[in-house]
Amino acid sequence: MSDFLEHFARDFASLDKHSLQRLGQLYSEDIQFTDPLHEVHGLPRLQNYFVELYANISELRFEFHGADTCGDGQGYLRWTMSYRHPRLEGGQWIRVPGCSHLHWRDGKVYRHRDYFDAGALLYEHLPILGRVIAWLKRRLG
Repeated sequence: MSDFLEHFARDFASLDKHSLQRLGQLYSEDIQFTDPLHEVHGLPRLQNYFVELYANISELRFEFHGADTCGDGQGYLRWTMSYRHPRLEGGQWIRVPGCSHLHWRDGKVYRHRDYFDAGALLYEHLPILGRVIAWLKRRLG
């Protein structure tokens, strides 16, 4: 794992709702953050996104499993996100694997794109929609 990716993964995994001011140490002012559910431009909006994220969950953890550098200033991190939400799955842990494609310059990430199954993250855990998705998966699988 590159020094940059190792440092980023360690620092990102240590974030919580009390340390979001440290996002500026990881991301540039012009950050473009994208995941299957959101697209955010700029550090202030990214900070707001994380504030809202942490306000709606009980706990959130990232475990990083590996990394690949794919050129100068870009690479991938593989991870499992675990979270608990009081209204999903009875507050039990929900685990979702994914990966992040990062672009960095001058020691900060300016492009962050996450790849994960949005259904496994959220939709499958909603009471009515979850049953419909489970039925569809059985029919298609």
